[in-house]
Amino acid sequence: MDIRIQAIHFDATEQLKEFIQKKLDKLTRFADDIQAAEVVLKVVKPEVANNKEASVKLMVHGADFFVDKTSNSFEESVDLCVDVLKRKLEKHKEA
Repeated sequence: MDIRIQAIHFDATEQLKEFIQKKLDKLTRFADDIQAAEVVLKVVKPEVANNKEASVKLMVHGADFFVDKTSNSFEESVDLCVDVLKRKLEKHKEA
């Protein structure tokens, strides 16, 4: 799976990129025809809590899935996105 990570207005650390890679790789258990993933990370309003937004676009053979979540950390936002994508992939597989 080809994973592209884009950090808007900041530089994502290697540790964060590896975390995202590991989380998205786990999705291959739910669908073996995932072609690519695009992850966009951005800080919504730096002065408030819950300001780390992660959006994930997952390209699967025959469908695209998009999820975006906002929380206190990028890791938590990515976790929330992956949870939703798991459910979407399971539903897609059943259809």
